[in-house]
Amino acid sequence: MNTPARPAFFHRLSLRTRWMLGVGLLVVGGLVALNGRPAAKSAQVVPVTRSDLQQNVLATGRIGSDTRLEVGSEVTATVTRVAVREGDTVAAGDVLIQLNDAEAQATLTQAQAALAEARARQAQLGSVGAPVAEAALAQARATLVTAEAEHRRAQELVAQGFFARQKADDALRALVLAQNALAAAQSQAVAQRPQGAEGVLAHTRLAQAEAAVEAARARLARLTLRSPVAGTVLTRAAEPGNLAQPGKVLLTLASLAQLRIEAGVDEKHLALLQPGLAARAVADAYPGQPFDARLAWVSPTLDATRGTVEVRLTMPQPPVFLKPDMTVSVEMTVGQRQQALVVDAGAVRGMDTGSPWVLALRDGVATRSPVTLGLRGTGVVEVTQGLAEGEQAIPATEKVAEGDRVRPVRAAAVPVGGVGMGR
Repeated sequence: MNTPARPAFFHRLSLRTRWMLGVGLLVVGGLVALNGRPAAKSAQVVPVTRSDLQQNVLATGRIGSDTRLEVGSEVTATVTRVAVREGDTVAAGDVLIQLNDAEAQATLTQAQAALAEARARQAQLGSVGAPVAEAALAQARATLVTAEAEHRRAQELVAQGFFARQKADDALRALVLAQNALAAAQSQAVAQRPQGAEGVLAHTRLAQAEAAVEAARARLARLTLRSPVAGTVLTRAAEPGNLAQPGKVLLTLASLAQLRIEAGVDEKHLALLQPGLAARAVADAYPGQPFDARLAWVSPTLDATRGTVEVRLTMPQPPVFLKPDMTVSVEMTVGQRQQALVVDAGAVRGMDTGSPWVLALRDGVATRSPVTLGLRGTGVVEVTQGLAEGEQAIPATEKVAEGDRVRPVRAAAVPVGGVGMGR
């Protein structure tokens, strides 16, 4: 068996030198092997943890009103005073505009005087007329009784020859007069009674006088324009000296009792919007005074130009500072979960697609992991499938690709809460 020839210079090397040369060759080979393997990349990672989670939808809208009232006059009259200006808040019954009412006041005074007279006449009928008539009736009856007795006596004496025929005729005339006087007294007494002609007439005159007073008061009331509801003055089109006429709008009011919030929400949140959702609202003009609201209506149609759906929210107790068309921000709570499995939203790739995924760090290697998402909070999202508690995910901002070896650097924690997902 032939042994390969060695270079001449190799034979001239000592045993120690040849050993050191061999070791050096082994080290060089190892370095070459290490240089052929990719080095690990430093990258931030975020942990998969559990936390209470609340998902909110934010929207911006305005204060609207179901009821807008146009205030005008029923009669033609001159405006003497306007008690409100645009933006004023009024209560139901507050005076808005005063029209010239001098003539109406005089008419009311005249009607009240006629009413007082009618009442006096009725009182007089009850206290004087009726008693006097009854007394006259009693007197007429007594006179008739006397006349009848005189007539009988005269007839007897004439028959006995004590008086001439003339005496009997005089007694008869007195009897007829007494009978006529009784009939008249009876008629007068009946008329003076409450159900009699005079009583009915007095009652009718009193009713007419009372109706005249009410009519005068109604005419006078039409000259003072009052707010029919609690509301806010939107427009003012009347000044003192102007002529108010039927059909002419003098003021426009918005009812405070029917105030609502009208807002537009991004259509991608449509499935989350259900009537009855609790909400918290705040007016831009009063940021430190939030108030409660509740989702009452979701439009069946979408605004294609803006990609939003219109919603309306009611307010159980609207703050007194709210005014129509005021800008407000609304936060609606659409979901809550205790101890949900969450990860930083920046680590989820394709979140709004049908196939979201996360680059998870497993055994030091960036590994693609499809995930199923749930609620979304402030900077975090719930993961219902695809990750386990304690795992680490690599944010999309890191320059790491699937399969890279990664040396992890812990990123800052993200606060958990409600997410603003508005228009």
